[in-house]
Amino acid sequence: MTTPGDFDALLVLSFGGPEQPADVRPFLENVTRGRGVPPERLDAVVEHYMHFGGVSPINRLNRDIIDALRAEFDSAGVDLPIYFGNRNWHPMIEDTVATMASDGIRNALVFPTSAWGGYSGCRQYHEDIARARAAVGDDAPHLLKIRQYYDHPLMVDTFSDAVASARASLPEQHRAGARLVFTAHSIPSAADANAGPPADGGNLYSRQVAEASRLVADAAGVDDYDLVWQSRSGPPQVPWLDPDICDHLEALSAKSVDAVIVCPIGFVSDHLEVVWDLDTEAEEKARELGMAFARAGTPGSDARFPQMIRELVDEYRVGGRCRGLGNVPGYGSTLDGSRCAVGCCEQPTRPSRPAAAT
Repeated sequence: MTTPGDFDALLVLSFGGPEQPADVRPFLENVTRGRGVPPERLDAVVEHYMHFGGVSPINRLNRDIIDALRAEFDSAGVDLPIYFGNRNWHPMIEDTVATMASDGIRNALVFPTSAWGGYSGCRQYHEDIARARAAVGDDAPHLLKIRQYYDHPLMVDTFSDAVASARASLPEQHRAGARLVFTAHSIPSAADANAGPPADGGNLYSRQVAEASRLVADAAGVDDYDLVWQSRSGPPQVPWLDPDICDHLEALSAKSVDAVIVCPIGFVSDHLEVVWDLDTEAEEKARELGMAFARAGTPGSDARFPQMIRELVDEYRVGGRCRGLGNVPGYGSTLDGSRCAVGCCEQPTRPSRPAAAT
């Protein structure tokens, strides 16, 4: 059994993204390998990346978080080296875990850049860890993934303040009546049905997103708001969580709503699904509809985000208090190395030709 104080490193584990045009196609092939994605779908997603010079902001943003976290650790007297690895692009988790083993790391915590339950938001990170340890072999350090943190008070406070800042950025005549719209990455409805331990009834991902939205709206003093979805990539015949953000903007416009505040509750940083799907497509749709549009910031660049990570680390390192505000369960690894329940967040059988993730 692992006891508080036994950890000798932290691994920040993320999705990964291309950092130059030549990386884009190989990165997308990594993301979609084994899924039967048609080449024309990849071509369309390549164009999204090329709109930004073939560079995703995600790796830079994660390095910024790590720099801020090192300063937070230094300030709090936490003596843990921090490593960085990705699921789909360099630095790949297998290479990072090999470096950790070479450095003599034996027992590390893993902070995932997803706050949520579900397959891609939680279980797949466990699979990443297992794959990397198997690749390294007997010398691989033990790696324990930190729990889901969708309702941590510092996350809620950061998003609430971002909503207030977004409202203040609107023209004064639109501020009071602006509609607050929360958005998160859509997933297939079947995947959401499987999200969470079987005994919990499923739909853990959408329930956590809805609860996080409620918490942030309450903290921001907003009684009435909407929750929508974005970034779906599946074929039309496969049900995904909806409505889509752009469809919802059209519905709001039809009701004479003339201003929106969009809060990307499902994202910790301004990576491609934020800067393309919201700052580009959704903002253009709002402009077409004559709606004032303000997008709330994500928490990764806020000083409270590394503070939250340090608090999560301390839960495992020194037995610190576990803080959460939500009424929807959050799950995660425990100090004895156990994970969520058997069968938790199983990946449903994929359709024969699913579309590429972005």
